Amino acid sequence: MFEPYEDLHEVREFIDRGKTIARHEVFGPVLSVIPFDTEEEAIAMANDSDFGLASGVWTQNLGRAHRVAERIEAGTVWVNTYRVSQAQAPFGGVKQSGYGRERGLEAIEEYLTTKNVMINLTNEPDKSF
Repeated sequence: MFEPYEDLHEVREFIDRGKTIARHEVFGPVLSVIPFDTEEEAIAMANDSDFGLASGVWTQNLGRAHRVAERIEAGTVWVNTYRVSQAQAPFGGVKQSGYGRERGLEAIEEYLTTKNVMINLTNEPDKSF
């Protein structure tokens, strides 16, 4: 059985961003550490994948947190935390990480069909064309 704090190991090497572990969804106790120099580079690396289930950003700068979270292509972006979830918060991925949402109002909307009905309630013919 995995014991989260007992089985963690030290970072032995930085991951090259071209490696499979950096470009695919890996489920398990894995952390890919990839160095970067700029915010732009970090966002580009985060989005350079066919997957987008969830992501995490660690920063002390609230402005940066908002900028980066907005630009990362993932269904969930955690800031200064990871794997926190609430029943009312929608959950789901983008790209090859899934379609649609679980939980929240977004999940209910998956079962609805929206229809727009326009009615002219006057006796005058429609002159919009």
